[in-house]
Amino acid sequence: MAQFRPKYITFDCYGTLTNFQMSQAACELYGDQLDEQAMQKFNADFTAYRMDEILGDWKPYDEVIHNAVERTCRKHDVAFNAEDARKVYEKVPTWGPHPDVPAGLARVAREIPLVILSNAMNEQIHSNVEKLGAPFHAVYTAQQAQAYKPRFKAFEYMLDQLNARPEDILHVSSSFRYDLMSAHDLGIRNKVWVNRGHEPANPYYGYTEIKDISGLPGVVGL
Repeated sequence: MAQFRPKYITFDCYGTLTNFQMSQAACELYGDQLDEQAMQKFNADFTAYRMDEILGDWKPYDEVIHNAVERTCRKHDVAFNAEDARKVYEKVPTWGPHPDVPAGLARVAREIPLVILSNAMNEQIHSNVEKLGAPFHAVYTAQQAQAYKPRFKAFEYMLDQLNARPEDILHVSSSFRYDLMSAHDLGIRNKVWVNRGHEPANPYYGYTEIKDISGLPGVVGL
């Protein structure tokens, strides 16, 4: 794998590059109503409902968040306010990168075009990308693809736009459920798992593991 030079390195953004702070946003809203253990369970359910909300036909991400917050509040007997869900949605473009990201990306970007495929809205993602500190060849969103990852349609949209085949790219993500499982099933052989502690390792899906983006240059021999 260290000798593989892809035509493009494609990335998940939120969680992998951008420090995804959805749980912190929920804590700010509901932490004074729930004790620590209950808040942890609330956030676990919030995570699960967000995944459930994106598995069908595409809808705007503010609706995804609204529905996921409402369903989680109902399950935990917490009063739901639509304005709270909107506050969570509006925090997304304010989030910046993990500390390891800018230097690691900049080093790779000098040699290989970088691409983002994100479960994002067009109105949000570019603010996050600007904070990453490296140039990107292209940024594709779920809004453009009319599908959220892990649906194949999102990946197929990206490959079509790049005029690329699965074997041409190296896909990088911190998530198996959103990215690496689908990438595997679509024949993307070259994958990197950024182990940020979000999910347990799953060697079946065939990847190179790095602890953060500072390890990415070594994967492609830089």
